[in-house]
Amino acid sequence: MALIVQKYGGTSVGMVERIRNVARRVAATREQGNDVVVVVSAMSGETNRLLNLANQVSGHVDDREIDVLLASGEQVSCALLALALKDLGLPARSFLGHQVRIGTDSVHGRARIKSIDSTRVLESLKRDEVVVVAGFQGVDEADNITTLGRGGSDTSAVAMAAALSASVCEIYTDVDGIYTADPFVCSRARKLDRITYDEMLEMASLGARVLQIRSVETAKKFGVRVHLRSSFNDVEGTWLVEEDEQMDSVLVSAVTCDNDEAKITIRGVPDRAGLAAQIFGPIAEANIVVDMIIQNAGADGTTDVTFTVPKKDHRKAMELIEKTAPLIQAKGVASDTHIAKVSVVGVGVRTNAGVAAKMFQALADQSINIEMISTSEIKVSVVVDEKDSHRAVDSLHASLIESR
Repeated sequence: MALIVQKYGGTSVGMVERIRNVARRVAATREQGNDVVVVVSAMSGETNRLLNLANQVSGHVDDREIDVLLASGEQVSCALLALALKDLGLPARSFLGHQVRIGTDSVHGRARIKSIDSTRVLESLKRDEVVVVAGFQGVDEADNITTLGRGGSDTSAVAMAAALSASVCEIYTDVDGIYTADPFVCSRARKLDRITYDEMLEMASLGARVLQIRSVETAKKFGVRVHLRSSFNDVEGTWLVEEDEQMDSVLVSAVTCDNDEAKITIRGVPDRAGLAAQIFGPIAEANIVVDMIIQNAGADGTTDVTFTVPKKDHRKAMELIEKTAPLIQAKGVASDTHIAKVSVVGVGVRTNAGVAAKMFQALADQSINIEMISTSEIKVSVVVDEKDSHRAVDSLHASLIESR
């Protein structure tokens, strides 16, 4: 008998019949002799509906109350699934984040899991019950409800699997695995049978929204076996695995595109020590994640600093930079929200020379201008005009993946 953690996303529980379908899947897993812990997201569209209600009620942003509001979405779906399981004759019990005691820090809307008390889950399993846990939520040391950010149920599931030493964490969604590119952008994208934790980490950070990045970090840290698959068929999905020598021979595993970033440029910054800290300190204090950073030294003793932030944080970042610019005697600030970050990812990047050159040539052949470049050990990223993003993905997929 194995212990399996299954996570079902919003589309998988988006309506009553789909919740019944999930219940049947869980029942089938039980019939194979397995214990099952299920983590569920809110029904698709529910989080946006709740945010809409909050905006209608008040223009004042209170992160604590927003977390209390949004956590109710998962409460509904986990209770409905427990009822559906009981309707099939299976004993089931639902738990909210504070009942399981998923302990987090106190950063509302972006909380990180610090601990999980698995006592009640294990007691329920001993009673031969299917355990249904509300994803996306936890509780801080002061008993405030917290949420883990968009896609946080992935992290809830992987963390639960780690805490329970589960045999596998199955992530069920509306796609049947990880693809070499977004199949809605590149029709020739191929499904991957397996992908390394590091490659998935890069892909998650570069705009591939199949798995939340924190869930991949947790899976890698605790060695959780993760199987990403569709809740609408029984096709084998994609496994997250440790890297092996055979995978190094693959030049590029995937091409990703992120249209959810904005570019900010501070012009004419005096070229002296300490100014970078003045620029990025307030941004860090506001919990805004900076991605790519480029600094170009000029001949007149000044430099231009360009960086990217998530588009949702663009306005707040601009407000902070516009306050900082006069203090450091910068000549001006500009921004662009119509950009896209296109990346190639693969463990083979570090062992094969010429990936960047092939990437740049493929983009040049399509007359696509590169605005920024960033590299890591297993990826190369470029910023291009948003209108060129789909052509960029298509050309890179053809040049670096289909040609191999």
